[in-house]
Amino acid sequence: MPAAAPGFVVLRELPDGRWQMLGEVPRRRGLPAREARSRAILDATGGEAKAGEAYAAVLRSEWRLAQDSAAPSGGRP
Repeated sequence: MPAAAPGFVVLRELPDGRWQMLGEVPRRRGLPAREARSRAILDATGGEAKAGEAYAAVLRSEWRLAQDSAAPSGGRP
């Protein structure tokens, strides 16, 4: 099965501290990591990201790995 193209899952923090997923966007090739994340936020918000709001751009591969993680064993009851 071919690997998916690199991309980001973009989230925005809500006033109550929860996070809202804005969507998935492809990674812009040729940009350094920090600029690629900023570009992903702009792409996901249609260029309307607002100063003072908190956003996160997580690599899609990391997002999927986190979803596949099982609860640790041997925890406290």
